[in-house]
Amino acid sequence: MPSATAAVVRGPGQPFTLEPVRLDDPRPDEVLVRIAAAGICHTDLSVRAGHTPGPLPAVLGHEGVGTVEAVGGAVTRLTVGQTVLLTFASCGRCPECRAGRPVRCAHWPRLNLFGGSRADGSATLAGADGSPLHGHFFGQSSFATLALATERNAIPVPAGVPAELLAPFGCGVQTGAGAVLNVLRPEPGDTLVVFGAGAVGLSALLAARLTPATRLVAVDVRPERLLLARELGATEVVDARTEDPVAAVAELTGGRGAEHTLETSGQLGALDAAVRALAVGGTCAVVGAPPTGSRLALDVPALLDRVPRIVGVNQGASRPGRFLPALVDLYLAGRLPVDRLVRTFPFAEVERAAAAAAAGEVVKPVLVMP
Repeated sequence: MPSATAAVVRGPGQPFTLEPVRLDDPRPDEVLVRIAAAGICHTDLSVRAGHTPGPLPAVLGHEGVGTVEAVGGAVTRLTVGQTVLLTFASCGRCPECRAGRPVRCAHWPRLNLFGGSRADGSATLAGADGSPLHGHFFGQSSFATLALATERNAIPVPAGVPAELLAPFGCGVQTGAGAVLNVLRPEPGDTLVVFGAGAVGLSALLAARLTPATRLVAVDVRPERLLLARELGATEVVDARTEDPVAAVAELTGGRGAEHTLETSGQLGALDAAVRALAVGGTCAVVGAPPTGSRLALDVPALLDRVPRIVGVNQGASRPGRFLPALVDLYLAGRLPVDRLVRTFPFAEVERAAAAAAAGEVVKPVLVMP
């Protein structure tokens, strides 16, 4: 059984601690990946805090990138030595997977969030002493020097690209860019308003620059994030501390409202504003995840009058094998400068990186493995 060092969360609200762990040997459809870098995402911190259900103790992490060290006997698409980007898991067998919609996989919650093990209940990880440890987080648990993934959620990418820049593509960049390119799909002259200028929101903004939308508006409460949004292509910014975003969008659009809004912050007040800021017939895409059980009251007569669409978006509605290589190609061509979002931390400083992310001091912290 391979041995590794992992950042383990022992219980809700507990810190990340580096511990030796043991991994199961790859099964026929699995690959063992030597992790070079892993991004820290809001979902990792939400599970650690107990806001999002997830079995603990566990190894989290779901934006891993690294090199294939071993492959199972049934793996045909990957070879030892390839650079791969790890993303969410899907079964490949249910009707939605077979139809090319892996984000709608019938087993998605268990495979990515709530299971803590493979679909059959078998463990992928254990403590060095053999004690139970939950893994398989988003099919990878990449806060470790080694990770087990499946052939389906390990996506080949070009070698030579810095791992710390590739890592965020596995979730944050994919989610934000996909919400725009795969779901909202702005048309010429449209207005898109992004609520939340974090990694997902700014990735959405970068993707929106590739569309014919005319007005790109960023809403946040941090002046430094709004400044960065301006630098990355926002045509206007709204400081929600001092301005009413709904009124601001109405003024910018001559009272019409926005054809598209995207809520990435997970704040219910922002979601309410994102719905109310829509033009008649507009679409609000919801990406931000508040704590489990959160509810939002809607003005039902306004739904009838203004006929908005409110769409939940998971992982950017991505088909990773096709979408992620395309996003990486856009980055390499200079058209998706996600390097502006990244700040690296040594793996040994995982707790400092998590604190910086929680405090909003960094847009996308990425752990670099030794």
